[in-house]
Amino acid sequence: MKTYKHLYTQIHSFQNLYGAYRKARKGGKRKHEPAAAFELELESNLIRLRDELRERTYCPGPYRHFYICERKRRLISAAPFRDRVVHHSLCSVIEPLFERRFIHDSYACRKGKGTHRAVDRAQEFARRYRYLLQCDVRQFFPSVDHAILRQLLARVIADPDVLWLCDRILESGANVHEDESEIQWFAGDDLLAALRPRGLPIGNQTSQFWANVYLDPLDQFIKRELKCRAYVRYCDDSLLFHDDKGPLWEWQAAIIERLADFRLQLHQERATVSRTHDGFPFLGFQVFPHYRRLRKENSKAYARRLRALAAAYQEGLVSFEQLQASVQAWVAHVSYAHSWRLRSRILGEITF
Repeated sequence: MKTYKHLYTQIHSFQNLYGAYRKARKGGKRKHEPAAAFELELESNLIRLRDELRERTYCPGPYRHFYICERKRRLISAAPFRDRVVHHSLCSVIEPLFERRFIHDSYACRKGKGTHRAVDRAQEFARRYRYLLQCDVRQFFPSVDHAILRQLLARVIADPDVLWLCDRILESGANVHEDESEIQWFAGDDLLAALRPRGLPIGNQTSQFWANVYLDPLDQFIKRELKCRAYVRYCDDSLLFHDDKGPLWEWQAAIIERLADFRLQLHQERATVSRTHDGFPFLGFQVFPHYRRLRKENSKAYARRLRALAAAYQEGLVSFEQLQASVQAWVAHVSYAHSWRLRSRILGEITF
């Protein structure tokens, strides 16, 4: 496998850091106080970051933690804005080196991919095959083992300075899920296994990219060794398709064994074989071979959120533009399903 050296100067160059700043402020973050404060003294802040990285004195700041509830409660860890600039700067240099190695049908956090294309691909396979196996990794982000991830990164990156920066970012997010995750034990573990640094903060640009790096060996195993022709993965949710149930059950056992090499476990109660004709849940949709619907819990959750937004608008806490942007984004998303009546009902319930 080809490795790459002399990457670090690209990461801490002023030009690359400026481009990373522009990426970090996207999505309306420019209006937020941390981004605005960074922009107020943009040049000096970027020069300070450049010097810290170049001299290897860079130290990530503390995370801000909060929970969101979308089907299940998730802990989100937001890094300081200056650290998000560093994350983007790192990913802009090393991500292309791994991207060319990833399989085609991995859809999370990759250019030209995304949830809707993943659903399209899953539906395409559902029309061609009779059965599917759904796989969901148990507590994926809290379970990512730092030593294993470091080895996977070092297979491609031979620049010690880049690996030092990866280590700094990994250390800053170690065990952020400690209070809400349970220790998973594997064959051969001793009591020291509980002390292994693990976990990626949900919310980091690096975490999204490293999730693909960590699961790429599983993708390669499924495609090259199991010879699965119809496979789709979005983050830790995977679908395998076949015309017979037997191979799917055999693949399930093989995947469980392979995941143990990376200290990961399947939700075995969810890893079931079912008929594609009956439909299956995937990324917020109920997917059938020839149509799809929005899952009920997703529509109910947005209805609650829209009512809260409407109330906040009436009280002057949010602008009409913010309310309109939320509605437009939701409509664009659910338009990928057969949802005309649903949209009409939910939007018709809100009056101003």
